[in-house]
Amino acid sequence: MDFLHVLPLWYKYTMIGVFGAIVGSFLNVYIYRFHTGKSLSGRSHCLSCGRKLTWYELFPLLSYLGLRGRCRTCHCGITLRYFLVELLTAGLFMGAYVIAGSIWELLYLIPVLSILVIITVYDINHYIIPDSLTIALVVLAALWYGWRFYMGVPVLTIGFDVLAAALGSGFFFLLWAVSKGRWIGFGDVKLAFPLALLVGSAQVFSMVVFSFWIGALISLVLVGLAHVQRGKLCLHLRMANLTIKSVVPFAPFMIAGCLLVLFTHLNVLSLFTI
Repeated sequence: MDFLHVLPLWYKYTMIGVFGAIVGSFLNVYIYRFHTGKSLSGRSHCLSCGRKLTWYELFPLLSYLGLRGRCRTCHCGITLRYFLVELLTAGLFMGAYVIAGSIWELLYLIPVLSILVIITVYDINHYIIPDSLTIALVVLAALWYGWRFYMGVPVLTIGFDVLAAALGSGFFFLLWAVSKGRWIGFGDVKLAFPLALLVGSAQVFSMVVFSFWIGALISLVLVGLAHVQRGKLCLHLRMANLTIKSVVPFAPFMIAGCLLVLFTHLNVLSLFTI
């Protein structure tokens, strides 16, 4: 996609990166105030002393670095999450610009990626995936597939994508049913459907496999860190009680697996071919 072909490459990436950081700053506000009854239009303030932030304290990324992660007044630490969300959103938007085949696809990916960032952080903080966010992803996918059909994509191709998404979600439903919700939550089952639509039928299997690989790797690291005592690693665990949800929610792993195949088109089966 090169609808900004008149601009230098570095300038285009800078523009989309800055835009992503600005959106990330808004996402931080949305995540903090989501389901709290607080208006999104209120002025940002220090969560410790309550002082309203000045305009030069609201620059995405730069303000956090300039303040060294602390409030200018009370010197209370500012959570690193704000900086990471802004940085992640900027990176995702630049990646979306790279893979988007048209401006319409980019306009589809930007809100989808923004919602995925919200779901990731919200699930980590509250162990729940709001249905409203999953529904928003499904609606965006429906609009995108409707546009693709209008542009001449065969119904059979769209049908295969929807069928593969249903099968992927059905697989997670089976895990949920067999484990009675101990392995994954039902919110993960619902989220799997729009994630599978995002990557397409050819990549659903890879998305599922990478989700578990990433989850297993990160969970083992976190479990190991949680059992470090006096500088020694002590893993006193019973395998029957060890699951991915013992450490963190599963949705971030699903989203990571989805984004991995979305941006790299990596096929898990190709890793085992000689």
